[in-house]
Amino acid sequence: MPKRAVMRRFNVGLMKWCLVLGCLLVAPAVGTASPAAAPLAFGMSIDEASAALGVPLSYVRGRPGNELLLALPNVKGNALAIRSDGLYLQFRRGRLSGWKGDWGTARPVGVGW
Repeated sequence: MPKRAVMRRFNVGLMKWCLVLGCLLVAPAVGTASPAAAPLAFGMSIDEASAALGVPLSYVRGRPGNELLLALPNVKGNALAIRSDGLYLQFRRGRLSGWKGDWGTARPVGVGW
């Protein structure tokens, strides 16, 4: 086998190994969430959820105690904010039982729009 082919095979193998090692080092950081990224917890009251998000909650529908409320992110006119979706919070018996929407996920422009 020529020396050039051996070096090429070695370089390709080395690059693959570096890629795998880099993925293994980065993978634990991807799954971890900081407390600021997920401030909500099941069982919170309406006031606690509003304080955790830092925005007022708006009534959407439901009976007292079993409401669906909406929290809109405060982007303060930031032109770089590409998402301003609301976060819907479901309360049952006055306690947070679920939410839908994610302020932390920003899709690149043109993907899924």
